Amino acid sequence: MAEGAFVAYCRVSTARQGKSGLGLEAQRDAVQSYLNGGRWSLVGEFTEVESGKKSDRPELARALQACRVYGAKLVIAKLDRLSRDAHFLLGLEKAGVDFVAADMPHANRLTVGIMAMVADEERRMISHRTKVALAAAKKRGIKLGGNRGAKLTASARKAGRDSQADDARSRAADLAPIIRELQQSGTTSFNGIAKAFEERGIPTPRGGSKWSATQIARIAERLQDA
Repeated sequence: MAEGAFVAYCRVSTARQGKSGLGLEAQRDAVQSYLNGGRWSLVGEFTEVESGKKSDRPELARALQACRVYGAKLVIAKLDRLSRDAHFLLGLEKAGVDFVAADMPHANRLTVGIMAMVADEERRMISHRTKVALAAAKKRGIKLGGNRGAKLTASARKAGRDSQADDARSRAADLAPIIRELQQSGTTSFNGIAKAFEERGIPTPRGGSKWSATQIARIAERLQDA
């Protein structure tokens, strides 16, 4: 039984199919059948007219952005509606978005997991070689590691702060189109935008539901600095 927020993504391969609606109705029906029952909400729906062999898909990018904004899961009718390219599917993992295929609701994670194993093979080989090298060094009497109780270095703390800043800028970029839309419709104050975010069910950076004008101001500042 489906629960939570979802963003639907449909794709047809030709412009003729896109104009006629052929294939789209069946995909929407499959998504609705999957979502039937349970406590769920469909916060967005995006349709792409594009070849499955291409990975440059603006509507899919918008769908993934909506998923990140709303903390939603991407739902598609069939797994091959995304792509038959394993590397492209692995890119969804990097995008930080979970997804489910209506025709394979329980197998999609396994499928992507298998693909991830293939893509991760080189990294495991590097890790293995590193361990072998460290074991050989230890055998030669070389002392490995340092003071495990040592404090973080200044560079390590800076790296952590930089990572958090990157995440904040990425989140601001995802929210930017919604802020522009609200401003164009007349909602320009930070308090007004915060209220609109709450009404739309957009979670805060920490997953909360209550937005403040200060949070919106920080997002606006990051967008100006970008």
